[in-house]
Amino acid sequence: MPVISTPQAFNQDDLYVDLEAIIGHRLFLKCEGFNFAGSIKLKAAAEMVEVAEREGRLTSDSILVESSSGNLGVALSVIAASKGYRFVCVTDSRCNLPTRLLMEALGSQIHIITEPAPEGGLLAARINHVRALCASDDRYVWLNQYTNPSNHMAHFKTTAPAIARDFPDLDVLFVGAGTTGTLMGCARYFRDWCRPVHIVAVDSEGSVTFGDAPGRRMIPGLGSSVRPPLLDDSYVDEVIHVNEADTIRTCHRLARHGFVFGGSTGTVVSGASQWLSRHSGRRRQPTAVAIAPDLGERYLETIYQTNWVQDLYGDNTLDRQEVAAHSPAVRLPGPSALRTGRCH
Repeated sequence: MPVISTPQAFNQDDLYVDLEAIIGHRLFLKCEGFNFAGSIKLKAAAEMVEVAEREGRLTSDSILVESSSGNLGVALSVIAASKGYRFVCVTDSRCNLPTRLLMEALGSQIHIITEPAPEGGLLAARINHVRALCASDDRYVWLNQYTNPSNHMAHFKTTAPAIARDFPDLDVLFVGAGTTGTLMGCARYFRDWCRPVHIVAVDSEGSVTFGDAPGRRMIPGLGSSVRPPLLDDSYVDEVIHVNEADTIRTCHRLARHGFVFGGSTGTVVSGASQWLSRHSGRRRQPTAVAIAPDLGERYLETIYQTNWVQDLYGDNTLDRQEVAAHSPAVRLPGPSALRTGRCH
């Protein structure tokens, strides 16, 4: 029986869902949402805070500040509450209301950015706001998840070794690309592993991370309007871009089988399913693992709300079975590519 004294001391690191019966392909989904922050971001947040403390950048008078679309903000809120730090999360209008309320319940202060910067969109505007706060008061400490090497080292030290231990015959790993901390940590680890692993990055359409043109993105988590400084694409063998409508359909498909995951997970599973379909003619099915960054409770008012989906993506996004399964009894008004890369 595990007994803990801090929330960051617990993280379920060996739970997988076999998705073959759902998507028709052999794929093991590593679930990273079973901790007190509800996402994989707890690992990066804990590592960044611990390093800042060891280096003396964080003191009892410090005010943590970070830009986040949601999950890292929750993770830092959990750790700040545990350690007694004040925390300011700078987010934007795409952040889900349940996420904002959760951060506030943990004692954090939320700054919501509504106007995008001329270059770099809402992300650049959030970062500009963080920089202005730091310039105004030297008590602010910005961990900067976008450039902080502890972001990817957390996964080099924990996530990737756990997968290697559980799947010694691993052939292909699917990882979502946001800040690219998880992607880079896992890719760097498996580059020097005992056998080659094909690393597939899964990104959202409209993201500029891998050089594509910017476009509308309404689901927070994966994708970026600015190329992530942590990214070294020499470690990435292949990139798959997923349309947000496909993300939503995948989330609903998983939910019909009892698994309610978040938008980032829906994107990763959709991309992995595309890749496995294209490679289904192989003599031997590859051992494939995908990383599920989050669970779906924070998306009940968006991805899982039929009106929201239809308003943003059209009436035909969900098939009739999905609409019947997820429409409320009383209808409420809602808010108005695969690129082939290198293979070892």
